[in-house]
Amino acid sequence: MTVSTSATTPTPIRIDFVSDVSCPWCVIGLKSLEQALAKLDGTVQADIHFQPFELNANMPAEGEDIGEHIARKYGSTEEQMAQSREAIRARGEQLGFTFAMDKRGRIYNTFDAHRLLHWAALEGRQKQLKMALFDAYFTQGQNPSSHDVLLKVAGDVGLDTAKAAEVLASGAYADEVRAQERFYQQNGINSVPAVIINERHLISGGQPPEVFEQALRQIISGA
Repeated sequence: MTVSTSATTPTPIRIDFVSDVSCPWCVIGLKSLEQALAKLDGTVQADIHFQPFELNANMPAEGEDIGEHIARKYGSTEEQMAQSREAIRARGEQLGFTFAMDKRGRIYNTFDAHRLLHWAALEGRQKQLKMALFDAYFTQGQNPSSHDVLLKVAGDVGLDTAKAAEVLASGAYADEVRAQERFYQQNGINSVPAVIINERHLISGGQPPEVFEQALRQIISGA
């Protein structure tokens, strides 16, 4: 005798979220993606992997004034930067994330943060560390290249700080992070966030939740 059920088995999907911890639009993209996945609850089973991308791979340890950096890199005027900051702050507020623009005066090198994120994935706490690093930089105005900051954030999300200190001091996972960065760059990823579904479908930028939701529904339906 066969027993029918109306329950639907969630469709497993792999999501590679290519981003940098110093990228505000990556926060917006991640929070939007999370909201889209919440609306698809029971429909998909998402396996999210955070992949490294450095917006400023050659940034020195002491960092750089963010206004000077943006003006030099993008040619933005003060008025344009102010408009951009307000747009980011407002989008963050809509998504439940606080961008404290007055606390974020510098931009820093993020390579060690990516090494720590690689290790956190092996420990099963990558997403928690990613969100905590976003909060540390964009909300608290802390330096994500500082080993003291990285260790505190690691401890806050339940990672072993002694092991985290070993990772940071030893240069562990540097080769793995650089290899991942090269892979995505060689496959055409030159801006972030880049959200890759099932290693085939690319959604670029900090899209609104409904854009992610629509794209995910199309992908799982085979459209």
